[in-house]
Amino acid sequence: MEGRRERKKQQTRQAISDVATALFLERGFDAVTVAEVARAADVAVQTVFNHFPAKEDLFFDQDGWWRGPARAVREADAGTHPLDVLEAYCLAELRTRQQAGHLATWQQFVRTIEDSPALLARRRQNAAEMEALLTEALEERGHARLRSRMIAAQFAAAQKVLEEELMRLLHGAAAEIRPAEWEQAVAEVFGLLRHGLLTADRV
Repeated sequence: MEGRRERKKQQTRQAISDVATALFLERGFDAVTVAEVARAADVAVQTVFNHFPAKEDLFFDQDGWWRGPARAVREADAGTHPLDVLEAYCLAELRTRQQAGHLATWQQFVRTIEDSPALLARRRQNAAEMEALLTEALEERGHARLRSRMIAAQFAAAQKVLEEELMRLLHGAAAEIRPAEWEQAVAEVFGLLRHGLLTADRV
């Protein structure tokens, strides 16, 4: 019975999220109210807030993407270089997005964020939390504090560069970009990170 109740709860949450995302991408985040999302999803406003404490949570409805890098580091085999772990994480995330069809609306998703001060503020908050959590995870794995902070900061910068490169690849594409294109971008960015880290180690 408990399992059925939990499945029903997750189905309701996903339905609300899907409706909200469609409305946000169509009309813009600031132009859509939570009440409108509730009406479109055929649920009470309180039901929406039971699943999503804030309106921004409706848009960034992912399993805490900002927690992913730290989790990947913690779950990696001992002795694995953190940049290898984080590169694999980036590639896996891109593949997941492609398989889910999210790349098809990625440009619209990013534009919706850029057009909303509230979403930009939440994205900065999430990015800062990601960097802090990653620093903490790296320290737990035995890396020195400053080295952990540098790796986390460089990874945050790398993510920003890769997202901008993804937008460039998607711009004007007649069809969805080929995996080889963004895999090459990931490899090049992380190659530069490794070079910088090795240079720092030699100083």
